[in-house]
Amino acid sequence: MTALAPAPARTNARSGLGRPFDAVAIAGGLVLGLPVFVLVARAVLDGSLLETAGLKVVADALVLSLATTAVTALLTVAFGTPLALTLARRRFRGQVMVETLIDLPIVLPPSVAGLALLLVFGRRGLLGEPLSILGIEIPFTVVAVVIAQLFVAAPFYIRSARTGFASVDHDLEDAARVDGASERQLFARVTVPLASSALAAGLVMSWARALGEFGATIMFAGNVEGRTQTLPLVVYSEFQSGNLDASIAAAAILVLAAFGVLVAVRLLHWGRALDIRG
Repeated sequence: MTALAPAPARTNARSGLGRPFDAVAIAGGLVLGLPVFVLVARAVLDGSLLETAGLKVVADALVLSLATTAVTALLTVAFGTPLALTLARRRFRGQVMVETLIDLPIVLPPSVAGLALLLVFGRRGLLGEPLSILGIEIPFTVVAVVIAQLFVAAPFYIRSARTGFASVDHDLEDAARVDGASERQLFARVTVPLASSALAAGLVMSWARALGEFGATIMFAGNVEGRTQTLPLVVYSEFQSGNLDASIAAAAILVLAAFGVLVAVRLLHWGRALDIRG
């Protein structure tokens, strides 16, 4: 009886070419993270962070940013999920054109997006005049802030959700149908959980893009203090007025808010991964 050959020893995935690539990854992270670190450190060390955070204009802008981006996220999920599912599961004439139009805001300069929104919803825009007759004014309102954020941020979620839905194993869905699951139950209990990682990643990227939106907002919603002035607009306004410390502090608050949400999402994802492994 022949002896079994010993199993080959596992090689360390980090050996060989892995180390140079690790070094490049670390260097790239440092290069990308250094400006943000310097920005936050400057605001903390000179004391302007706490001082600026107490200003009413900054507090109002932060509340407005968080509120409008929350509404934007809800609308993105509500309208983007069915659209992403359709693009992932169905084939129809003109689909390539539809997908291109959905992705277009990602590559458009924000100022162009704001101008396009004005041409549609402005007082003399395509829909602006009919809406004005009904007494509805959208430009330079909070609604305009949400629309601007939605226009530039929703494509990030739709792209990611489309990929997630397309990657779901159809055999698992067919097995759920055989077990008697309705289409609604199938979507809620099988399709969405299996695509949850892509959905969560897309939602986070979409929210982060909405939080940092500047160009489309200032052109379509304006920069009205206490009304449409979001936190990125405060950064711009303070910088334009020559108050560099306040601009840096407001920018640091924006960075910390985004960083906190991103870290919370990753911790939640790791917690779910540990529960699954356990």
